[in-house]
Amino acid sequence: MTRVSQGRERPLTVHHLNQLLLVCSLVLLVAVAAVRISSRSGLPSLLVYLGIGIAMGQDGIGDIHFDNAELTQVIGYAALVVILAEGGLGTKWKEIEPALPAATALALAGVAVSVGVTASAAHYLIGLEWRQALIIGAVVSSTDAAAVFSVLRKIPLPSRITGTLEAESGFNDAPVVILVVAFSQAGPVEHWYRLIGEITLELAIGAAVGIAVGWLGSWGLRHVALPASGLYPIAVMAIAVTAYAAGALAHGSGFLAVYLASMAMGNAKLPHWPATRGFADGLGWIAQIGMFVLLGLLVTPHELGDDVLPGLVIGLVLTMVARPLSVVLCLTPFRVPWQEQTLMSWAGLRGAVPIILATIPMVNGVEGSRRVFNIVFVLVVVYTLVQGPTLPWLARKLRLGGDAEAADLGIESAPLERLRGHLLSVAIPEGSRMHGVEVNELRLPAGAAVTLVVRDEKSFVPLPTTVLRRGDELLVVATDPVRDAAERRLRAVGHGGKLADWLGTGGNGGSG
Repeated sequence: MTRVSQGRERPLTVHHLNQLLLVCSLVLLVAVAAVRISSRSGLPSLLVYLGIGIAMGQDGIGDIHFDNAELTQVIGYAALVVILAEGGLGTKWKEIEPALPAATALALAGVAVSVGVTASAAHYLIGLEWRQALIIGAVVSSTDAAAVFSVLRKIPLPSRITGTLEAESGFNDAPVVILVVAFSQAGPVEHWYRLIGEITLELAIGAAVGIAVGWLGSWGLRHVALPASGLYPIAVMAIAVTAYAAGALAHGSGFLAVYLASMAMGNAKLPHWPATRGFADGLGWIAQIGMFVLLGLLVTPHELGDDVLPGLVIGLVLTMVARPLSVVLCLTPFRVPWQEQTLMSWAGLRGAVPIILATIPMVNGVEGSRRVFNIVFVLVVVYTLVQGPTLPWLARKLRLGGDAEAADLGIESAPLERLRGHLLSVAIPEGSRMHGVEVNELRLPAGAAVTLVVRDEKSFVPLPTTVLRRGDELLVVATDPVRDAAERRLRAVGHGGKLADWLGTGGNGGSG
């Protein structure tokens, strides 16, 4: 059978390439089908992808022997950049802004508490050496928003909870990577206060680079009309990767840089935004699928027997002691209610990031690194399997399910550079309160007007008294100075309907 490790290299032929493409396409098709299975079962999809990788591995039906930790780390880093970029593009600033101080505290002080408690348990309860214990403590201190929200997708939670969890997961990857790399270096770890200073400096550099690249990229994309709409998604992802590379080359945190740059672009109302968002979402899925399958290939199931109990013990301390303690210490000063603290304590799911970070000591040749990887793998799989399905139940028991909000409008903008204007394509979804509003009741600012309505695959020029319906698509032309005001007004009416002004969501519209 296929062996992907040591041995004589064979030339790659067209036949081999066709076989490789066939296998990759079949894996992707199975993985896409697995998304449907995971959505119905409530299990995070990462478990399904890991299972595919294990089934293809040396203990499965594929009998593929893969033990290249360095290649896994490189591919994992690249996939993580794409996943962070997709997450940043989908993060709404208005949701995380109120939760930013609490999320920052969790990502910094919370990580420190979690590392200390978990490492102490690994040393005193399991008997691991301090270096191995600290590596495990650092590796499992990173949370995964994708795993959390894949389970909570059907429950509308208060924005403070979602904002805090999302921002925390975007921020805590950076300090955790720095800690794992420091603990995996040869020689003793001395002068811990210098390590804190190094973390602070790298985070500051990464944040500065990410914000700068994101702002410059957003400005460029909004003022330069590209010849094809399909180039905008590619440009956005290229800018995000540039932020990571620039941050890393500046000796800062590239992961924080790519997340902040993507978040800046995601809140900048870029042209052709729905297409860009869909493209990034698809890339994110491919990155997750490829990364999890590769991690499943790297693990050797028959070697996990001796590491199951240590993984369960360390995971129990992490879940029941370290995570709740860090949440209480970090969020109590912000007067976060105990119900929200309880949910966020249980919602600290670990995804692919800890498993990827566990390859760092393997690449650096740290003694016992293979056992560290196995323990982390067991911990992530078992406790994700336990926590994932129970999160929706816990949210309901704590009565944290919010009221359903009006569906947001899908607005796509195409710049008309020579005319100094913009063409806004507005899709009215099922839950929008714009249903039943007349065109003249939109009260768009002067310089903006609804020029066309597409309804039931038929288009017509609307009258001021035309009543808008769910499923309609509007074409709105706006001059450059009022483009933002027109979009704000449209979104305000989408949320508030005819009562947008009375509800305080008027959007500063005018009587266009």
